[in-house]
Amino acid sequence: MSEPTPKAANSRLRALLGHEFFAPYQWKRRIALWSGAVLVALAAILFAKTSDWAYSLFQKMVAHGIWIPLILTPLVFGLLSWATAGRLRASRGSGIPQVIATIHIDDATFRSRMLALPIAASKMMLTLLALMVGASIGREGPTVHVGAGLMYWLGRRFGFDDPKALSRFILAGGAAGIAAAFNTPLAGVVFAIEELAGTFEHRFSGLLLTAVFVGGVVSLGMTGNYAYFGTVQTSLPLGHAWLAVLECGIVCGLLGGLFARLILLSRHGPLAAIGRLRERHPVRFAVGCGFALAVLGVLSHNAIYGTGYEQARAFVQNASETPGHSFGIMKLLANVVSYWAGIPGGIFSPALAVGAGLGHNIALLLPRAPEAAVVLLGMSAYLSGVTGAPLTSAVIAMELTNNQDMVIPIMAACLLARAAASVFCPTPVYKDFAERMIRDFERQQAERANAEDEASPVEEIGPTSTYGEPAAPIEPDSTDEPRS
Repeated sequence: MSEPTPKAANSRLRALLGHEFFAPYQWKRRIALWSGAVLVALAAILFAKTSDWAYSLFQKMVAHGIWIPLILTPLVFGLLSWATAGRLRASRGSGIPQVIATIHIDDATFRSRMLALPIAASKMMLTLLALMVGASIGREGPTVHVGAGLMYWLGRRFGFDDPKALSRFILAGGAAGIAAAFNTPLAGVVFAIEELAGTFEHRFSGLLLTAVFVGGVVSLGMTGNYAYFGTVQTSLPLGHAWLAVLECGIVCGLLGGLFARLILLSRHGPLAAIGRLRERHPVRFAVGCGFALAVLGVLSHNAIYGTGYEQARAFVQNASETPGHSFGIMKLLANVVSYWAGIPGGIFSPALAVGAGLGHNIALLLPRAPEAAVVLLGMSAYLSGVTGAPLTSAVIAMELTNNQDMVIPIMAACLLARAAASVFCPTPVYKDFAERMIRDFERQQAERANAEDEASPVEEIGPTSTYGEPAAPIEPDSTDEPRS
């Protein structure tokens, strides 16, 4: 057999080196992605540690007097509303709608306004300040916002200016953020596909998985392999116990959809007056929300403050001491007034706490079903009702408790809850918020274009309705809704 000639061998080598895998552009993107994933994971870990510190500081203050939040919380809520009324407006809310909007709008100015490093930094600092006064908010949504902002900034630093390429960096940053925040890599991938992007691209799958993998390794190395709520050993036997799936799916789904509708604040119906009041007096309205939260705190013996992590863990672990039967509804109300205030903060962890409390109540009606299993069903079903993302909710619930035996019951409850939630909120809450941002942006662009065509100065249309203030005078027949 004749040996291959050197010329043939060289051509094969050139063909191999010419493969896309070895392209300098691809390696630059990989290095940017890996660096960004490490940066996002470190930021998420720092945010988690400082969030715990901030809330522990609040608990120490409350230990000196249950009346302290009645004064401190309203003042800080008003301060946060005032501080985020200008250039830091994009730091309000959970941050997930901002990420969704920037993925679908490839305008560089819009993306910079939503994902700039000052916005990411203020998001973290102001969320910590809110937790320091007991706000019923979570850090997971803000972590998604921060992760997307960091990855967008790094992509630009590496010279990626193509809008589609930057969209992928934003998506990867958001996925890495949710994965590092909960220490749930699979949930990060599913969340990015189901909630952030709404689609799955085959060519992008490797980029997304790599970002989550790198961020997960960093988180694992620094915090260890742990389940957010600890390992929960429970299952749901076939038979009468499966009524829990039906009850949790319907009840928690309806309440989750109701919560989503409440924070959306439509301009028609009973919530219209609340929306108009917040539009006219945002700072004073935030002060009132802070006072309402403090009153709920007094009535619940300080159980409804913060993320609700400790209370949810107590329910799901069948602890000897739990917050009580009223916790679920009280925490739901606390989440509503905290989000109405328009301050930075997410709804993931508080929603899990509400669901755990509701599951605890439903378990009382089903003595044949294991209580921990019903609590887990309530937690995942309520989250599905709030977010409108049943697959993400199911995966998060399973990864947070390291439980694989409840896969089918949890999936069934989440799907049922999503259907029930649509009675109050047909469009998922994050998507609804993001669509309002997109509509506001398109309206502003159209008005600027018309002004340029008429050779007249561009008229400033004012704040976007995304954050609760009208972008234009409210017409009686308007169908737009204000945004939290």
